[in-house]
Amino acid sequence: MKTFKALESVKTEQGNTTSIIEKSINDLPEGDLLIKVSYSSLNYKDALSASGSPGVTRNYPHTPGIDAVGIIEESADSSFQEGDKVIVTGYDLGMNTSGGFGQYIRVPSSWAIPLPDGLEEKDSMCLGTAGLTAGLSVHALDKHNAHNGFSGTNTIVTGSTGGVGSIALMLLSKLGSNVTAVTGKESEKELLLSLGASEVVSREDLAEMTRTPVGKSIWDFGVDVVSGNILTLLLASLKPGGAVACSGMVGGPSFESSIFPFILRGNALLGIDSVEISLEQKTQIWKNFASDWSLDLTNTVKEVNLEGLETEISTILKGGQVERVLVNLN
Repeated sequence: MKTFKALESVKTEQGNTTSIIEKSINDLPEGDLLIKVSYSSLNYKDALSASGSPGVTRNYPHTPGIDAVGIIEESADSSFQEGDKVIVTGYDLGMNTSGGFGQYIRVPSSWAIPLPDGLEEKDSMCLGTAGLTAGLSVHALDKHNAHNGFSGTNTIVTGSTGGVGSIALMLLSKLGSNVTAVTGKESEKELLLSLGASEVVSREDLAEMTRTPVGKSIWDFGVDVVSGNILTLLLASLKPGGAVACSGMVGGPSFESSIFPFILRGNALLGIDSVEISLEQKTQIWKNFASDWSLDLTNTVKEVNLEGLETEISTILKGGQVERVLVNLN
């Protein structure tokens, strides 16, 4: 019986613990595709799952990992063949379905998309769900702007040292926007400037730059992963017709605002879902990253194996992650 290595989280009276174990292929859930995972990536949601958050994962023992890329070894769907390379992100992968922190996954074929030409397996997981979310945010803002592009625009990005924020920053800069990066890690200013930020401001700086409910018009667009008071400040400082794409809640699930940014300036708040969106939408974003949106993520990624994951999970839970974490399952 074929076995493979996986990180497993187990719930105990003292809290969840993780370890690397040997699992059997028969331990995997039913599904159309058996995939040998090449790479995964570490997201905040993975860390929550590993640490026992019931809002992410209900049943333990469990293998987290909401991202995976790999090669199909068995297919019950004629649209996929043995040897095809595929990306799987979102849906229930790594939440209540055994995820990408194992060397094998078995999933429905409706969760998988072919790896686009021009995108390597490793590069796809340097992006992962964080890159997909950043890409969806940029796409939503471009659509709001009638696809007029970002050249010469001013955009503010929060959580800019995190996965979504750093990739959004790099992509918007590549597309010609002047990007203001907001961070609580002032020691990372030089890093953010090297990624393409035009300026770097602290959260305190941002609070001094505007007032609520409507302040000075500063930015055309915003990408926010924080929510809370930061999102309130962004909405108050948009130019007429501007929009914020919101995809996270590091600062909490609630924020205060008023009707004024929306009716006095025609601003918009765009919600970004990277989990349950259609395969067609995901496919288009991945194709963009394989072509016009191609990014060099070499200096923003730390590569670890399964044995190195526990340390990185602890780091991200403490808010200390700066680099994207690529997980090598080979």
